[in-house]
Amino acid sequence: MKNHLQGIAASDGIAIAKAYLLTEPDLSFEKRKVEDSEGEIARLLQSFETAKSEVSAIRDKAAVSLGEEEAQVFDAHLMVLSDPEMIGSMNSNIRDNGVNAESALSDVAGMFIGMFEAMEDNPYMQERAADIRDVTERVLSHLLGVKIPNPSSITEEVIVVARDLTPSDTAQLNRDYVKGFVTDIGGRTSHSAIMARSLEIPAIVGSKEITQIVKDGDIIILDGLDGDVFINPDEETLAAYRKKAEEFSAMQAEWHKLKNADTVTADGKHIELAANIGTPKDLEGVIANGAEAVGLYRTEFLYMDSSDFPTEDEQFDAYKAVLEGMEGKPVVVRTMDIGGDKELPYLELPKEMNPFLGYRAIRICLAEPEMFRTQLRALLRASVYGKLRIMFPMISTLNEFRAAKAMLDEEKANLLADGVEVADDIQVGIMIEIPAAAVLAHQFAKEVDFFSIGTNDLIQYTMAADRMNQQVSYLYQPYNPAILTLIKHVIDASHAEGKWTGMCGEMAGDQTAVPLLVGLGLDEFSMSASSVLKTRSLMKRLDSKEMEKLADKAINECTTVEEVIALVEEMKAKLVD
Repeated sequence: MKNHLQGIAASDGIAIAKAYLLTEPDLSFEKRKVEDSEGEIARLLQSFETAKSEVSAIRDKAAVSLGEEEAQVFDAHLMVLSDPEMIGSMNSNIRDNGVNAESALSDVAGMFIGMFEAMEDNPYMQERAADIRDVTERVLSHLLGVKIPNPSSITEEVIVVARDLTPSDTAQLNRDYVKGFVTDIGGRTSHSAIMARSLEIPAIVGSKEITQIVKDGDIIILDGLDGDVFINPDEETLAAYRKKAEEFSAMQAEWHKLKNADTVTADGKHIELAANIGTPKDLEGVIANGAEAVGLYRTEFLYMDSSDFPTEDEQFDAYKAVLEGMEGKPVVVRTMDIGGDKELPYLELPKEMNPFLGYRAIRICLAEPEMFRTQLRALLRASVYGKLRIMFPMISTLNEFRAAKAMLDEEKANLLADGVEVADDIQVGIMIEIPAAAVLAHQFAKEVDFFSIGTNDLIQYTMAADRMNQQVSYLYQPYNPAILTLIKHVIDASHAEGKWTGMCGEMAGDQTAVPLLVGLGLDEFSMSASSVLKTRSLMKRLDSKEMEKLADKAINECTTVEEVIALVEEMKAKLVD
């Protein structure tokens, strides 16, 4: 039997435990005719209500264990469970065709799933197909009286093995017992991988065949550092990985010693190390990991967690809580970034062929000035409680920035005229995530106070490759010399005007990218809070002058991503603790 698999290392750490095979329940049923259609409809609706209660409970648990941002995925599930069009179609199917509830549920859900999956040019709508499938299985299980596997019921140390983990599954993982998970499919940017990093448990995705090989109770070694999985290993392999796990734990303990340290390179250059947050609750992780700032406060979650537009006072309270919680450390607040894969049930957005390139972020804000001005007033009022930096997302042209800045200046003047105190040192910047803005960074730098590079979008827009599309995922290349060249131009442009540049995309916490970014002169790195300490540790070992040479070589001598990675790995091998 094959006992070694290689997958994608999605979350750091090493675990050794029994396998817990999370298999799909038997949800098979027979289509049959019924005479009591109203009774079937009542049975269907009761199953929907039970499912809604379960998902709401899962969402609440996820908000506590993972944070509000990760819990937002269950709002989409609740919306599906309350969709009058879909439920109405099921009821009509039962009445018109005299079929059982299971059949009506399956037929209508299948139609919606097929419709969404066919939208190959719209990743957001394709993701909704997965939401409907997840929800349909839950409702069907209640109709059939079949119990869905419940990861939250695990009471011994295990490594979960599954083809994939749904958001519902991942949110129920108890860190006290679930020591890690391995899946057949998935990538580093999948929901399950992101949640694993939030839970700080090791994970490997994309192993392709783990569920075909592993049986319940098999002993598994999961190496989330290098992507290796060993099944029923021999004593020699077990001993080697127990030692590796101890070494990693010792390394984490060393990182923790840096919690209150400044982030400085080996030659004494200070770099601001910040964390990304979605809600004020996320400050706990920011503080626990010793971040020096909040480099990205995603305010859209205020809107997504509300049944209507949040009021000025509601927003003011949230912004004030973060600013006060950071005790004078900088807080970069991104104005509302709705659109693309983030929708609001109370804001009607146009149905677009490609919403990621459509009506979103600053484009909505400038077209809906009343909504935008409400947010700006709340931010300005909160500014006196800390060190506020305001950032506009999805900026393509200077005119967009000027229009947004003009609204901010007008609201500041109005507040001051009304006797409301506003800080006089608020920095105003933009996200660099559109190639057009990156290319013209030297023009933007004359008018903005700072840049923050959003690499998740900048990379996929530059490479014309959707990072969630597995067929072209090989083109999502953070270390591509073209991407590095764009980043260098943005940083150099800001420095030429005496401004600073940060980065708030996933690349900022990427341990291969960090040496290159230090060499390119990036001033601020913002990442998930759990990545802060290991990044600080790495930076303390880097000489900024040597990293300049490294970055220059990567841009001017390397022609492929593989060459850049090899260059960085060669440099890391020479580092001395």
